[in-house]
Amino acid sequence: MLKQMTWLPSRGTDRTKILHLRLDPNQGWKPYTSFPRYTVPDYLIHNGSKGYATYQVLRNRGWHLIPSSQARSLSSLSSTKQAS
Repeated sequence: MLKQMTWLPSRGTDRTKILHLRLDPNQGWKPYTSFPRYTVPDYLIHNGSKGYATYQVLRNRGWHLIPSSQARSLSSLSSTKQAS
């Protein structure tokens, strides 16, 4: 199982980045809330990053943080593979 995480903008008009996870190299990134098995409750901090508590736990469990720019290019490559 691939254990990757990255910070990407949330869907919609909000430009706030939230934690996204990926378990398979052929799948796109999904918000951390799509993975209840791995998600822990967020901290109750005003303007805190969505998914930061989950990020800390997963990092300690050996997950890899992928830079946002690299994650976007990986996502494009997986979309191209799925289309062919």
